[in-house]
Amino acid sequence: MILNRARLLRPLRLAPIALALILAVPLLAQEVTVELDPAETHIGFTLSDVLHTVHGTFKLKNGVIRFDPATGTATGLMVVDATSGESGNQARDRKMHKEILLSQRYPEMTFTPVRVQGQVASQGESQVEILGVIRLEGMDHETRLTAQVQLAGDQLTATTNFVVPYVEWGLKNPSTFILKVSDKVDIDIHTSGHLTNTSPAHTHRKDKGEGPRLFGLNDVRVL
Repeated sequence: MILNRARLLRPLRLAPIALALILAVPLLAQEVTVELDPAETHIGFTLSDVLHTVHGTFKLKNGVIRFDPATGTATGLMVVDATSGESGNQARDRKMHKEILLSQRYPEMTFTPVRVQGQVASQGESQVEILGVIRLEGMDHETRLTAQVQLAGDQLTATTNFVVPYVEWGLKNPSTFILKVSDKVDIDIHTSGHLTNTSPAHTHRKDKGEGPRLFGLNDVRVL
């Protein structure tokens, strides 16, 4: 009798574990969306020359990043207002907009994510690589960004630092015969946003396709 009772109770003991596994599957299968807050985003740039270092900022217009935790495939768009660039010197800024950024003709700079590589913890700190395309003056450039990510509930903060070889990318070098300026600019970004789980990832990908697979890197996994 005791043996039979144990056999009857065994499925009941396993039921909570099975329920937990069933509930966990949709979370891992869902596409994650991050909506960035322009008011909580700081985009800084640093450009060095032989005399001093120039610091400036740009403003984020809007930004949404979506990624599939199962495959690492990412979509979305970050839009930076090129006309908002300023360094605290009006004459220098006029030259930057007129001769280098051509911001009247190209008022936006964008970043399109393609893949996310790394492990994203459900809470706390993580480091990931975001692979995508920066569009500057109408030209696309493949880019790899290393980002420090912090998750607290559904709030996300992220920081990244990277170098833009703007002269190599086709922008004008502002150097003169007397003043030599670096042909690379350092970019620092600190941003905050709201994280949500949206539609099941496999369904979304079936409808829209996975898009280009640049770089050929490993998949992202969410812990």
